[in-house]
Amino acid sequence: MNTQRLANIIVSPRISEKATMRADLENQHVFSVLKDATKPEVKKAVELMFDVKVKSVRLMNVQGKLTRIGRTFGKRKDWKKAYVRLQEGFDINYGEEEVTK
Repeated sequence: MNTQRLANIIVSPRISEKATMRADLENQHVFSVLKDATKPEVKKAVELMFDVKVKSVRLMNVQGKLTRIGRTFGKRKDWKKAYVRLQEGFDINYGEEEVTK
């Protein structure tokens, strides 16, 4: 696995209420990854990009939803989701700044 492939494995972090709860409570982060990504590739990509140690990786294929545009029906793309659990003592900061009052 070359570093250029690893840099392209992670498409984006998934920021949602559920993903934020998992990150806070279980130290587990959610990412959109390439459709052909494997668990070892995702693990190495996260460790390389965020300088953390990964405990486990779970992958899930997400089916695209059916959509309707006027009279015609279409379908959103299928994509792959990765749940990455970090080892104790490690955390990922996505560039958020805490606001203090």
